Amino acid sequence: MNKTQLVSELTFKAVRSSGAGGQHVNKVSSKVELSFNVPESKALRSIEKERILNKLSNRLNKENVLLIQCDESRSQHKNKELVIKRFLLLLENALKIPKIRRKTKPKRSAIEKRIKSKKRAAIKKVNRRKPNLD
Repeated sequence: MNKTQLVSELTFKAVRSSGAGGQHVNKVSSKVELSFNVPESKALRSIEKERILNKLSNRLNKENVLLIQCDESRSQHKNKELVIKRFLLLLENALKIPKIRRKTKPKRSAIEKRIKSKKRAAIKKVNRRKPNLD
């Protein structure tokens, strides 16, 4: 995954941000929308593309384009930086290969320790009962 090539393939669109505003709100487009076409990317290998298409399927539209928005800041440039950081983090997490889980068996000492503690708790509860006077 070549980050500089990935960033060069991104397309940005500035949109008017939603929410309450002031005098300046209807004049400025500070919200940034990032779009990334996964199948047409030259920065990713085919294996990486498949993994991204599988892992991020709920974030892709019908054309397999990834859309991310950012309107946290009032500055368009700051929003652009933030959306690029989010995009790169999202791709890194999608491309991580999870560790294979190996089944393990608890050690004999751990099993014995657990059984001893259960017996201790049971004896404690027996001693709390009213004595049987028969």
